[in-house]
Amino acid sequence: MTTPMLKFISVAQKQPEKRTAQDRRADFNEIYEDFQPVEATEQASRCSQCGVPFCSVHCPLGNNIPDWLMLTANGRLEEAYEISSATNTFPEICGRICPQDRLCEGNCVIEPGFESVTIGAVERYITDTAFENGWVKPTRPVTERAESVGIVGAGPAGLAAAERLRAMGYQVHVYDRYDRVGGLLVYGIPGFKLEKEIVARRHALLVESGVTFHLGQGIGSGADELAFAELRNRHQAVLIATGVYKSREIGGPGAGLVGIERALDYLTASNRRSLGDTLPDDARALDAAGKNVVVLGGGDTAMDCVRTAIRQGAKSVKCLYRRDKANMPGSAREVKNAEEEGVQFEWLAAPEAFVGDDHVTGVRAIRMKLGMADATGRQSVEALEGSSFTLEADLVIKALGFDPEPLPQLWDAPELGVSRWGTLKVGQDSFMTSLPGVFAAGDIVRGASLVVWAIRDGRDAAERIHTWIKANAPAAAVAEQG
Repeated sequence: MTTPMLKFISVAQKQPEKRTAQDRRADFNEIYEDFQPVEATEQASRCSQCGVPFCSVHCPLGNNIPDWLMLTANGRLEEAYEISSATNTFPEICGRICPQDRLCEGNCVIEPGFESVTIGAVERYITDTAFENGWVKPTRPVTERAESVGIVGAGPAGLAAAERLRAMGYQVHVYDRYDRVGGLLVYGIPGFKLEKEIVARRHALLVESGVTFHLGQGIGSGADELAFAELRNRHQAVLIATGVYKSREIGGPGAGLVGIERALDYLTASNRRSLGDTLPDDARALDAAGKNVVVLGGGDTAMDCVRTAIRQGAKSVKCLYRRDKANMPGSAREVKNAEEEGVQFEWLAAPEAFVGDDHVTGVRAIRMKLGMADATGRQSVEALEGSSFTLEADLVIKALGFDPEPLPQLWDAPELGVSRWGTLKVGQDSFMTSLPGVFAAGDIVRGASLVVWAIRDGRDAAERIHTWIKANAPAAAVAEQG
């Protein structure tokens, strides 16, 4: 029996049950409960199956969302997973951390007043169910190819490319300077948004598929690093998918005081602590317990920081952002979660100086107002004269965004072309850098962006690498699998 769709008229939107703010403040577990089968079926049936699915159009991966919603509504979950995973390498991760309110769900065409379909929660439910039932299998190429591809970076772009290249039969080697696979998925995103075993599960599947990982292996000219030239010699092609890790800084009086920390350092220390790692002495200060915490910034990283500080037992947590709530670049859902958990927001306020002798004791800020819109349509901000105020702070966390590391200098590869922003230059369609056989994808090309875009870039770059190798290494042997 087929379940009718278009039930948005009679069935209200419902997200999975959310743990109480009091409960979730006490641990780093994910805050949403799993959908029950009847709930997932009911919510999926709300889809209007429109002729032009704006949810798919506004998904960077072009996911066939109406198709797997209809299959879910009819209990055909294994087929729903096949459709979902055909375009998305990691649907269970995107279902958890994508800002659906800005992408698929935010562009749902259901009439105003009826609320969008809960696409992300259904996507997560489908893939979690697939893993539970053993439907998710390691990649088994039809034929094995002799050529190898080296990938630098085990984040979402590198892993997505690795999976696609392995499916084509390439011998894939992934190099990462960290000791775990996942990049910012493991060290930058807190467990309350993405529990680490979700990433470890994909790591194990890729190993079973035949991908070789070289963890703790940096690229560069250091004693324990692999020279970039040697990396190129080892492989027929190289993909650079390092992401962007250089934190943007802030100046002003007192900016060098002890107790003013970078967001990534803070989040990495917290995640390592949750993973049971022993932290070095200089990382022990990266704990908000008993402190007055002020976080600077308004993106998703800032939300990760304030919500982490709450869980660490901070005395108070405030977020300082120079624009208003409507102009917050982070997910509105994350802002709401933070407010529920006890974070205080200082909207339309920007830091002027940091107070303290040796250690920071406060942030002097000034009130702002929104001005005229610029060429991009975004309103400018202007300081209100005489509106300065001071926030008490024992720990200040800078969550102002990330820039690329200077790879040409770090890797002794001056011929590696970069843009004026420091990102790697690649051909618009080829993904190839200024060096033949060296490709790049993800944040190192587009700048700090979303995980879903990194996955898209990794998959597309894998296709371009395949095309280039076939054209430039025609004599390479191709052995039948087995």
